[in-house]
Amino acid sequence: MIELSSLTVSYGETVAVDRVDLTVKTGEIMALLGPSGCGKSSLLRGIVGLEPSTGDILVDGKSVQNVPVHLRRIGMVFQEAQLFTHRDVAGNIAYGLRGLPKKEIAARVTELLALVGLEGMGERSVTTLSGGQAQRVALARSLAPRPSVLLLDEPLSALDRVLRERLSGDLREILKAAEATAVYVTHDHDEAFTVADRVGIMDFGKLLQVGTPAELLARPADSAVAGFLGNMPLLEGRVTERSGDRTRLTLPNEIEIPGTVDTDTVRLRIKPLP
Repeated sequence: MIELSSLTVSYGETVAVDRVDLTVKTGEIMALLGPSGCGKSSLLRGIVGLEPSTGDILVDGKSVQNVPVHLRRIGMVFQEAQLFTHRDVAGNIAYGLRGLPKKEIAARVTELLALVGLEGMGERSVTTLSGGQAQRVALARSLAPRPSVLLLDEPLSALDRVLRERLSGDLREILKAAEATAVYVTHDHDEAFTVADRVGIMDFGKLLQVGTPAELLARPADSAVAGFLGNMPLLEGRVTERSGDRTRLTLPNEIEIPGTVDTDTVRLRIKPLP
């Protein structure tokens, strides 16, 4: 489990992450979704310790705010695989297992190769891998030391659309099989909804809403969330009459809706019936 309390990341006077509170349960996959520059990648960098932050970060109930990066037990997968070209596939996966008995390392590498669908490829040079295979190796390398939390910063963004769509489903299966607690950053709606159990919408450094994909689509917290999800139009309306439990609006055409409102202007979201 990871818990963030008023986490803030700043670059000089620019606030990139603004007092974010978030809890990700053990074994849960949380996606952070938002436009470029909204602060989602800065949030990951603050969690892992690559950027200074204020607030608190608890991993399995213990604060890691003042713990060095290499001791936080947090793994990270970046946009580019960033593999060690002087090591083969197995050598890359084993990198975080240094100091363990050789038999234990070999068994863990074999287990992870099977988990990410690369059985029998341990001796392959990483320079011969496709983009999708390279990211699978990077994922296996991050999972190897069994981190308490795994952070993934747009790991599929460098791949083409077709491959991204195929791997997003595989990635969810891999993370669930590994029982990983994960925070997954993306700007792609479909990718977030495919991979994650819950999704957090970010903009301007703030976490606007957290919920399951179904909850976000059915009940966006505000017009910013609804607008970002972008699949349903918002209409501006003006209240022209209130009568009991009914309200008459001009949209510009006049309609009557159930319920009452206490403002003179409203925004309506149009959603098709199931």
